[in-house]
Amino acid sequence: MLKGQNVHALERVKVSQDDTNRPDRAEVEAAVQTIIRWAGDDPQRDGLIETPSRVTRAFEEFFSGYAQDPVEILQKTFDETEGYDEMIVLRGIPFESHCEHHMAPIIGRAWVAYIPNGRVVGISKLARVVDVFAKRLQIQEKMTAQIANTINEVLKPQGVGVIIKAAHHCMATRGVHKADTDLVTSRMLGCFRDNALTRQEFLGVAV
Repeated sequence: MLKGQNVHALERVKVSQDDTNRPDRAEVEAAVQTIIRWAGDDPQRDGLIETPSRVTRAFEEFFSGYAQDPVEILQKTFDETEGYDEMIVLRGIPFESHCEHHMAPIIGRAWVAYIPNGRVVGISKLARVVDVFAKRLQIQEKMTAQIANTINEVLKPQGVGVIIKAAHHCMATRGVHKADTDLVTSRMLGCFRDNALTRQEFLGVAV
């Protein structure tokens, strides 16, 4: 078993154990009602009566990545590539995530590249890996590393490059109120880190 798979297997066990202490839907909806009251409104008025259930359903979608295994997504690969060993880049993958400090939206795009070492993966799987990590409470730096590390561990390519550009509502709609700014992070592994020409080629495609 791959080292990365060992790590993710342990994570799956932990999630399974934590499920025994997971609040049920009624508790989550009651918590939303409490927040509405704390904000100064009446959760029983017509416009808000269904809000707790709507918020709960929305959160299920926002954080659906916890129930998915990115290693499993990348398991099916193809080796009939006619020896293809050049860069593969999936550009501008849109994603929505949430800041783990304020639970405010993070809206951005990801550029994911790798140079295969005999095996390639379906391009939709790269987009799904981005979504798995995005649909969790996150910081962008960690998410960037998680995507690159997982692809590197499972596919064992010659190298992996990931660039993420995103707007963070935790600083755009609150706090310093700096709208129209974005954060750029990158993770380079293998030949993307060691070879300046490879790295520059990726940056030229992504930026």
